[in-house]
Amino acid sequence: MKALVINLTRFGDLLQTQPVITALAEQGYKVGVMCLQNFAGTTQLLRNVSRTFSLPGASMLAAVDRDWRKAINIFESYCVDIEETFGPSLVINLTPSVSSRLITLRLGKGREVRGFAMDEFGFNADTSHWAGFLQMASANRGASPFNVVDLFSKVAGIDRPAPFELAEPTPEMKVAALKLLENPAPGAEGFVGFQPGASEDRRRWPIAHFRALGWRLWKEKRRVPVLLGTESEKVLGEQILQGAEFPAVNLMGGTSLPELAAVLRRLDLLVTNDTGTMHLAAGSGTPLAAIFLATAQPWDTGPAADNLCCFEPDLDCHPCPFGQKCAFDNICRQEVDPDAVFDAASSYIDSGVWPRLENRSVRAYQTGRDELGMIALTSLSGHEQSDRHKWIILQRELYRRFLDGAGFAEGEIPAVDLSPEFRTRLLTALNSCRDVLFLLSKQVMLLQANPIEAVKLKFLANLQKIQDILSSCPELSVLSSMWMVESRTHESMDGLVEQLVRYMDLINAVTVSVE
Repeated sequence: MKALVINLTRFGDLLQTQPVITALAEQGYKVGVMCLQNFAGTTQLLRNVSRTFSLPGASMLAAVDRDWRKAINIFESYCVDIEETFGPSLVINLTPSVSSRLITLRLGKGREVRGFAMDEFGFNADTSHWAGFLQMASANRGASPFNVVDLFSKVAGIDRPAPFELAEPTPEMKVAALKLLENPAPGAEGFVGFQPGASEDRRRWPIAHFRALGWRLWKEKRRVPVLLGTESEKVLGEQILQGAEFPAVNLMGGTSLPELAAVLRRLDLLVTNDTGTMHLAAGSGTPLAAIFLATAQPWDTGPAADNLCCFEPDLDCHPCPFGQKCAFDNICRQEVDPDAVFDAASSYIDSGVWPRLENRSVRAYQTGRDELGMIALTSLSGHEQSDRHKWIILQRELYRRFLDGAGFAEGEIPAVDLSPEFRTRLLTALNSCRDVLFLLSKQVMLLQANPIEAVKLKFLANLQKIQDILSSCPELSVLSSMWMVESRTHESMDGLVEQLVRYMDLINAVTVSVE
């Protein structure tokens, strides 16, 4: 058996495909991976990859500009090569883009398809509700209670996620890492990695904080900071070292990906923003303290391994939405204090235990797994009783049942004690939604018996009203987006009826939980 996994996203997302690949290999599949050409080297860091098919996106786009027929020929030759040299029986697409769906449509003919798909008319034809949730949750910050690694597994039809364990470095890379770290400062007792880069400036922990942390790590723990990052990020390392009163090893722009993976395994700890390096470290077994700012948050994009530490600012506005300018001058960048990160790092270096960090203006978490094997976070900062934390935990339970189609048995619906203000806001939207869903169910019955045009118009207006009600409550925004997408993809009234029943069951369960 052979399976082709399609992931046309970035470095970190490609690494997070590892549990899917591992699970498929355990089921007896030989696994091929399709990725963008500029990330093809990433697959050498993955376990159990039999073949890599790098997509020549640049040449295809260039061909489109010259002659679209040549672009189609390039694409067809690419697909034929996969079929003739690999011949997958299963195609799994983990990327929701139109281009990835089109590739899946072409390669999925006569084969089992899972994940993000497209029908012959060009409409979305995702193979599970989890796929829709993954696509919508990524755009709804604060409403993403599942780690991306686990969502990938669910989209791929894998019920219990496999461990996130990347490939061991080769002996040559281990030797290279030894050489890169062979001349520590006199009196040094180990190394702590710093990854100061991130995809956006606002998601970067301040340079001054890294410098202050480096000084304390050297002065009090005799750990040498090791600066990591790409060639384009070298300026960040240079800024950290300006006026620094501690020794350091600057490897920014100086390692290949395999060398970086080997270096990470020699560190006592990595302090990092939400980056691909963070995921590489998590999959390599490297202890880490990760800092999540602006749009980044640990519940969905955090490191997918056990006993790691995550920080985010304890601000009501965090995480902020994509594509919006911060109204508070990116104040979150200053909220995670270097002393709090040092205290966590110091405790872990000394004992392997992350400390409690209460009253520090941060939300701190320790990573672990729940009873279903999915990544979960335990608060280290006393936020277990906050509305936000309780709501996330409730979403994890109820949304999992909703997306799995498991139903809501009366005795299994958890109750949650929320503040009066938070409960009132939720119940206002939930009760309005229940009323309109009930009205829709009656209109469906009328339309099935007699499709009167006037009733049809009212029915369509109420479909939109459900979306408006859910979007009015930020905590329910992901359901609003899912409702919109699902209500537009049904080919028959039976599909809409099924959707109505599913959402009525979920809204009733959430209402019972918070009342």
